[in-house]
Amino acid sequence: MLGFLQRPVVVTADINLNVVALTVVGLLSRLWRLAYPRAVVFDEVYYGQYLSFYMKRIFFLDGSGPPFGHMLLALGGYLGGFDGNFLWNRIGAEYSSNVPVWSLRLLPALAGALSVPMAYQIIRELGFSHCAATGAALLMLIENALITQSRLMLLESLLIFFNLLAVLSYLKFCNSQKHRPFSASWCFWLVLTGVACSCAVGIKYMGAFTYLLVLGVAAVHAWLLIGDRTLSNVRVLCHLLARAVALLAVPVLVYLLFFYVHLVLLCRSGPHDQIMSSAFQASLEGGLARITQGQPLEVAYGSQVTLKNVFGKPVPCWLHSHQNTYPVMHDVAAPLSPHSQEVSCYVDYNISMPAQNLWRLDIVNRESDAGVWKTILSQVRFVHVNTSAVLKLSGAHLPDWGFRQLEVVGEKLARGYHESAVWNVEEHRYGKSQEQKERELELHSPTQMDVSRNLSFMARFSELQWRMLTVRSDDSEHKYSSTPLDWVTLETNIAYWLHPRTSAQIHLLGNVVIWASASLATLAYVLLFLWYLLRRRRHICDLPEDSWLRWVLAGALCAGGWAVNYLPFFMVEKTLFLYHYLPALAFQILLLPVVLEHVSHHLCRSQLQRSLFHALVVAWFASACHVSNMLRPLTYGDRSLSPSELRALRWKDSWDILIRKH
Repeated sequence: MLGFLQRPVVVTADINLNVVALTVVGLLSRLWRLAYPRAVVFDEVYYGQYLSFYMKRIFFLDGSGPPFGHMLLALGGYLGGFDGNFLWNRIGAEYSSNVPVWSLRLLPALAGALSVPMAYQIIRELGFSHCAATGAALLMLIENALITQSRLMLLESLLIFFNLLAVLSYLKFCNSQKHRPFSASWCFWLVLTGVACSCAVGIKYMGAFTYLLVLGVAAVHAWLLIGDRTLSNVRVLCHLLARAVALLAVPVLVYLLFFYVHLVLLCRSGPHDQIMSSAFQASLEGGLARITQGQPLEVAYGSQVTLKNVFGKPVPCWLHSHQNTYPVMHDVAAPLSPHSQEVSCYVDYNISMPAQNLWRLDIVNRESDAGVWKTILSQVRFVHVNTSAVLKLSGAHLPDWGFRQLEVVGEKLARGYHESAVWNVEEHRYGKSQEQKERELELHSPTQMDVSRNLSFMARFSELQWRMLTVRSDDSEHKYSSTPLDWVTLETNIAYWLHPRTSAQIHLLGNVVIWASASLATLAYVLLFLWYLLRRRRHICDLPEDSWLRWVLAGALCAGGWAVNYLPFFMVEKTLFLYHYLPALAFQILLLPVVLEHVSHHLCRSQLQRSLFHALVVAWFASACHVSNMLRPLTYGDRSLSPSELRALRWKDSWDILIRKH
């Protein structure tokens, strides 16, 4: 029974020393002196304020993307013991002693470091050599822009990490499909693909581009699977269901989980409340909830209420009136919206216009015909009985005679449902003192207000998601903004930080050798792919079938990853910066060694040609390392620079100056 104790327990493991070494140097390059500079660097001033909100559990709204990336940054602050008490008011401000700078920058740095061995693994899973995989990892390691971005409290390195993780997981799933379908590892990699895609989308909306790319490749593979006659119908159905669950259902559930945790953490009222609906505001601690606590739920005849417009744009609007009058009075066009009717109040008992005072109430979100008008929860429209005009917010500001307040008009032609014509009750009471007591007794002790029980998570999620997608961002021009064409040619850079006393500085500046080579490799891949495709149409197969399939898959994921993360920016109207190109650049870097290996194996016909080509590749890589080392002072900001170097803000100037110096 105890015979197994007579034999030693032996555990064997395959350890890829390439991966271990790449991981170690990746960590060294990203974690070395991570707390330097101990000052707010560029967009840290933007993300830092949201991190403080997390620490204090105060609700906020950021229209730049979903909350998962912010939560990861907040996790670093939580692990470091950050209390949220720092004023993120300007770039370059010195961090106080209570700010754990190293901890705040840790997760982006780890993501940037792990992207190095992940690049190696992706190229290996695509079926290319250890040499090509090592080359891809080393290029990720020495690229200056990727180093700079990952060493700060920013989101791009996290986005790149999950983009690469999604691609790597899917490739491992595909390779498991060939040998062990429906095994534990097969299921793990398939589910991890969906989770990684959801994490990428949860960090920034542009992560959806990589998700759609993976879905597209998976759809093609599923289509080929359907045509496999060696599989039974039941087997094919199981494959399709597994992919649908892992790549569609799981990402949706994980995405919802991000918002659930986000809303659980941010339970207190904050400065961004007013953009949300009254019901959402009342579900938060403090703020409107403190005002409306204990209010009667049902609005009845004789109720005293405040009415707020649901649309709330460009700023929140409550319905009210003044003793001051319009320049011309009453049955005329609205002063700023001539297609609509002016709406005004009057107290003149010598004028008999009772018919003009009648408005019909429509509850637009009524659940049934028996539904009643509820405080905060009900959305209502007011329709003028005589003219059928709908009371709405035009969005225009009145002139000085109207105190620059928002114009409220009667829309003569109701053009369907729109939030600008919908109102809700925020504050509600039945009267004062004895009148209120009598009214409540008449209504048999009406239900008290408790929105937190009436507003579901899905209702809060839907509203928050919609506000994130529709909130206006600041599109003002920035001196470091750039266009997508500037990124490819590296005609732009960003000065992230300048030491207040010395001339040390940090720039987001790419390695020109890597950027130019990656662009040429992308162009070469496209031309070669089209050439092979045309020749295959003529039944001339230059590549063996397995090499062709490997070449196509590498292009779909690497060249496709560059395209989907770059080309959409030509249609974006927001202010853009160089760092928006980094996710696309990461895929380009993966493609570069693939093209080089393909040229070596399939286009160099003789051993002499291969030897010459390898010598050129070695020289090219040495030049990339040399440029990376020269730009190191601008990457780490740990050395003072001369006045001439300070003026070199473009890569061409930096190149000339640094070459002359060395």
